[in-house]
Parts: sequence; C-alpha cells; structure tokens
Amino acid sequence: MNSRRTIPTVALGLSLCLAPALEARNWPTFRGPNGSGLAAGALPTQWDGEKGQNLLWKTPLPGLGHSSPVVWGDRVFLTLAISSAAIPHHNPKDADIEPSNDQSSHEWRVVSLDKRSGTILWSQTAHTGIPKVKRHVKATQANATPVTDGNVVVVSFGSEGLYAYDMDGQLLWKQDLGILDPGYAGQPDLSWGFASSPIIHQGLVILQCDIQKGSFMVAFNVKDGSRAWRVERDEIPAWSTPVIHRGKTRTELVTSGSKYYRGYDPMTGKELWRLRDGGEVKVPSPVIANDLFYLSGGNPRGREFYVMRPNANGDVSIPLEQESSASIAWRKQKGSPYTPTPIVYGGYLYVCNDNGVLTVYHATTGAQIYQSRIGTSNSTFSASPIAGNGRVYFSSEDGEVFVVKAGPAYELLATNRMGEPLMATPAASDGTLLIRGSRHLFAVK
Repeated sequence: MNSRRTIPTVALGLSLCLAPALEARNWPTFRGPNGSGLAAGALPTQWDGEKGQNLLWKTPLPGLGHSSPVVWGDRVFLTLAISSAAIPHHNPKDADIEPSNDQSSHEWRVVSLDKRSGTILWSQTAHTGIPKVKRHVKATQANATPVTDGNVVVVSFGSEGLYAYDMDGQLLWKQDLGILDPGYAGQPDLSWGFASSPIIHQGLVILQCDIQKGSFMVAFNVKDGSRAWRVERDEIPAWSTPVIHRGKTRTELVTSGSKYYRGYDPMTGKELWRLRDGGEVKVPSPVIANDLFYLSGGNPRGREFYVMRPNANGDVSIPLEQESSASIAWRKQKGSPYTPTPIVYGGYLYVCNDNGVLTVYHATTGAQIYQSRIGTSNSTFSASPIAGNGRVYFSSEDGEVFVVKAGPAYELLATNRMGEPLMATPAASDGTLLIRGSRHLFAVK
C-alpha cells in the first residue's frame, strides 16, 4: 500500500467523522453555528426548572444579562453586568419606550463554567463604572452574546468596549469603540442599549454598530486586536447580528439594517449589494438556509419580509407590490417578526412574533403551512427559537419553554416552567440545553 496516499485518506476520513461530533459539541456564537439555531443530536423534551426535575445543574448568576451562553468543548462562556443598585432589575414584559433610570455603578463581567457541572471556572471583570448609555427597561447592560473560535473568546459590552480573552480568562486585547447608543431613531434621549453580537470569520472579529449617528461595521484581527477594516453605514439604530454565507463563488457578510439589508465582502468590508427596507427598530438577525437569505424584522410590527438569493450586486430593491425578482426568491407583504429571529428547520420557516403567534411557511416556496398561538394570549417572546431532533424550542418572557413538534401541523409536545423570565436565546451542546434565566443558568439533559 502506498503510505503517501494512505495518510491523507485516513486524515480525511477522520475529519469527516469528527465534523458532526464537533458541530454537536460546539455552540460558538449567537444562535449556534453560523447563527442557524440548529442543534445536532438528541435534545430533552420535558423538565421543570422551577422544581428541579430533569436538570443536570442550575447555577446562580450574580448579575443581569440577556446574552446567550456559548460553548466550546466542555466550557461555557457568558457575560453579565452587576449593578450596585439595591434592587437591580429589568421588566421583561414592559412594552414602553422609556429607558431605565438605573445609573448605579456596574461591573461588566465575563464568566466561564464547566458544562458538565455548572461550576464557575473563572470570572473576569472587563470594566467598572457608571454606564455610558442608558438601557431599555426590558434590557440589561450585557445584551450581546460572546463568540469563540476555540482559542479566543470575544465579548462586546457596547460603549464599555470590546474584549478578547484566551480560554483560561487572560485578557489578550481590548478596543474602545466609542459611545454606542442605539435607541428609538431620531430621539437620542431614548437609549435602549447595545445588543449586536460579534462574529468570527477567517481570523477576523466582525461587529455591526448601528446607532443614532455614525453607524459603522468594523473588523479586528483575532490574534492582536488590530483593526482590519471599518466602513461607515448610512443607518439608524438596529440590534441585529450579521451572519456569513459561504457560497460556491463568493462569501458574503449579510446584515440587517433599518434602512437596508446589505451584503459585504467580509475580508474587506466592501459593500456588494443592498435591499431597501425602511423598517425601524430592526432586531432579528438574517438567517441562512437552502442557499437563501431570510431577512425580517422592523417596526411597524408584522410588516413585510424577504427571502433573497446570494450573489447579488448593487441595489436590488423592488417595489412594494412586487413579489419577486432575479435576486428576490419570494416575499410576504406582512407577518415579519418584531424581536425573535426566525428559524428554518426540516424544510419549513418558523416565524414567531412577540405575542406568540407562530406562522410556518414552506421554506423555499413561501406557501403558508399553518398558523397557531404558542402559550396563552398573555404570553410574550423576546428570545429566538432553536431546533433539533424533530423539535422547535420557544422560550417566553413568562419563564416557559414550549417544545413544538417540527412539521406541517402544530403539535405542542411539552411546556416546561423555569420559574424566572427568559429573555436570552438558549444554546445546545452534546444533547444538553443551556437556558439562561434572569437569575440562573440551567443545564437540561
């Protein structure tokens, strides 16, 4: 046997075998691998976080945060902000537009936990002081989810800076991005807090910063924090996290902005295309599936959303009455979610709005399959759904995780009570669900 051929062949075989295992184990960014929300392997269906039934562990958190946990191997990473106020709180179901008046001194912290036991392995303080901008009454001062590539953990605390740590908690570098003040467009007094999460692509940390004035996209080198590129954006505030589409002919950085959806070259920041939207208060992130971009969100609630093909160039905007084009596969005149990011799973697009109305479409044709309400008429949702093992998981602000059977008909499999509000999107790793509540991080196996 030719040994020169054998070694590469064996290596290729091992890499193919290990890839699904690594995918099932690591949940490195907001909504998991490339922001898909999709988990590999088996996932639990029934538990009770309030009573402690079927929990692997439950760890108290010393501060507030709406950031999701991320996972690499057996390590979980999370951010939080500890207020010196006598009773620090947020109001999960408050629909007002006024910011919180909490101007107490805060401690912005990054923690790492053991995925198997919930033990805190390390905790590092990134910054202390009075917040530079206010936050929405529903929000916290730690809304952005960390990102890791297995070597570095990068966290964004908005106006308090961007920080990179090694896996053992040693600070590698930090960047001051200035005042990042997203809020209601044109009303600078209505500061609602920063929430766009960083992503990592090809050795670059990329962050979307859509604020009241001077919006921009920026990329830093993961190794040393040096700036790779920065491009200005004619945009108003948004809270969306970008995603990467790796196509056959090019790679695109897909962003959701309040004026335009846009595609960029992720290595240079050059704009490739734009799609006019004009929906303010853009929160949901783009979703990549079926070689399509699912683009949604904005105010007024329930407005139009788009499904777009890759490889577009220039301005691909279409008139409001037009349903498709060379770049737009299909669109809907209404039904866009306001806060939760949709999910594509098993050939279907699941769109859950803040009030729990779930609409399911055929993911490639846009045909509506069904519509149903999750929970009661009083249930509300901010977290984005995740899916796996034939189930879709919806976490409510009321502290319940609804497990819905994936497929062409609505079937509620379980309602799992956690005993505290749920604002963060769950993570999944090795068959374990990691669910962040307002006071604890839960592991359900």
